Amino acid sequence: MSVAIPVLYVLGAGPGDPDLITVKAHKILQIAKVILYDNLANKDLLSLAPEDCEKIYVGKHPYGKYTAQETILELIKEKAFERGMVVRLKGGDPFIFGRGFEEILFARKHGIETHFIPGISSMQALGFDDIPLTHRAVSESLWVLTGTKKDGTLSEDLKLAMQSKATVVIYMGMKKVNEISNTYIEAGKGEMPAAIVQHASLDHRKSVRGVVKDLPVLVAQHKLTHPALIIIGKVTDLVNN
Repeated sequence: MSVAIPVLYVLGAGPGDPDLITVKAHKILQIAKVILYDNLANKDLLSLAPEDCEKIYVGKHPYGKYTAQETILELIKEKAFERGMVVRLKGGDPFIFGRGFEEILFARKHGIETHFIPGISSMQALGFDDIPLTHRAVSESLWVLTGTKKDGTLSEDLKLAMQSKATVVIYMGMKKVNEISNTYIEAGKGEMPAAIVQHASLDHRKSVRGVVKDLPVLVAQHKLTHPALIIIGKVTDLVNN
């Protein structure tokens, strides 16, 4: 009896719409032995896998119940040596605030062959809401930040980003929307155009536009929650000009 070669594919599930995965990702899912998937990966993608594929949910709901990262790493090791091919299916792109590279380094350390398949990040789906990430008339660059660091604080990089004319995109920032708004207000930039987009690539997308000082009120009025992106900059106001 041949022993399966342990291999891990860290695969980007894209921004939600199951059609927005790469051709390569589609092919790999069709031959997966085990899929470890998170809560941001569209469950329709699981139907691409063979009938004998083992599907294990290892989701992390923001600010709620989650599967510990240590548990996920142990499952990667266990299933790779038990069944051979493991797919770690992660929402968006696994290398953008996704801890995908941590999982690859762990796998390599334990003698598991690794492969990376990029995914479309949720910020790239903002185009469905008429928000380009850059526009030569108003924004020549882009800052992409996490709203909540490992220690729970807001990234100090936001204050640096505010000094530029760049578009600012904040992931995982809904719990910090008051702090983000106040940071701009204190810097005299409370009138900066801003938007929040939830489920950017899906039919039930929700979004609001306004100025950054009003974001907390807009969140409450429109009942926005995670997963959502906060976008600050003049690119959010181009459709009105």
